[in-house]
Amino acid sequence: MDLAFIGHLCFDEIVPFVGSPTVAAGSAVLCGALAAARVGERVAVVTRMSPNDDEVLWSLRESGVAVSVIPTEATTRMRVVHPTANVDEREMFQLSNAGRFRVSDVPELDARQVHLAGITDQEFDLEFVRGMKALGYRLSADMQSFVRQVDLATRRISFGDVADKAELASLLDMVKLDVVEARVLTGTDDLEEAAVAFERWGCPETVITRSDGVLARVHGRTYWEPFTNRSVVGRTGRGDTAFAAYMARRLTHDPGESLRFAAALVSMKMEKPGPFSGTLAEVLERMEATAATS
Repeated sequence: MDLAFIGHLCFDEIVPFVGSPTVAAGSAVLCGALAAARVGERVAVVTRMSPNDDEVLWSLRESGVAVSVIPTEATTRMRVVHPTANVDEREMFQLSNAGRFRVSDVPELDARQVHLAGITDQEFDLEFVRGMKALGYRLSADMQSFVRQVDLATRRISFGDVADKAELASLLDMVKLDVVEARVLTGTDDLEEAAVAFERWGCPETVITRSDGVLARVHGRTYWEPFTNRSVVGRTGRGDTAFAAYMARRLTHDPGESLRFAAALVSMKMEKPGPFSGTLAEVLERMEATAATS
C-alpha cells in the first residue's frame, strides 16, 4: 500500500445554521482515504466500529480501499452544530465512541506511510504512537486526535493543549493541524510561526489549513497556497481531505507541487457536500486553470 489510515469511522449529524439536520458517514479516515484512493493511490484503512454498521464502509470498498475492522460494540457518532452562518464556527459532541486503538490490535501494515487520523482524543494515546514508531513505520498524525478533548459526562468536545505535544511531534514525520489547533498548541494564529514551533519540537514537515488556504513547512522552508472554492457546502472534512491529498502527491513530488495539488483538490471538494468525488485528471485541470489566472 501507499498510504494506511488508522482511526474511527463515524456517523456525523450535521446541524446547519439554516436548514434541516442531515446524517451521513464521516470522519478523517473516510474523507482522507477516499481522496487518496480517488487520485490513484493504493490505500488501506484500519478502524474500530460495530459490525452492525458495515454500510459505512461501502464507499471505501467501492473505491478499492483495503479495510480492516476491529469490532466494537458501538460505532462512533458525532453531532456538529453550526450556530452561525460562519461554517468555521462549530459546536461538536461525541454521542458514542468506538474506543482506543492498541498496537496489538493493528494488523501488520505494508505501507509507505501510516497516518493517524483520529476524530478526538478517545482514539490514540502517547503509548500507541510510541509503539507504532517502534515498529518502524513512517508516521503522520492529525493533531485533532489529541486537541479535541471529549467531556465524558456531557459528551461535548472542547479544544485543549496537549502535555506531550513536543514528544508527539518528535515521533512524527508529518503533522496536520488547522488554525484553531495550531493556536491551542503553539499560542499563535500565525501559521508559519506555529509550523516553526513544530519544527523545533522535531517534526520536519507540518501542514496547517485555514479557511483561505493551506501552509506547509518542510525542512525549514515555508510554502503557501490559497483555496479557490466557489462555495463552502462541502466544508466538513476540509483539513482531512487537504492533508490526504498532500500526502498522496508528496509520495512522488516536491512540497510546492504537493501543496498546489492539495489546494486544488480540496477546493473542488468544498464545492460539493460529502467526501471528494473527483478524479486525478480533474484535479490537474483545476491546477492548470488556477495557475493560468494567478
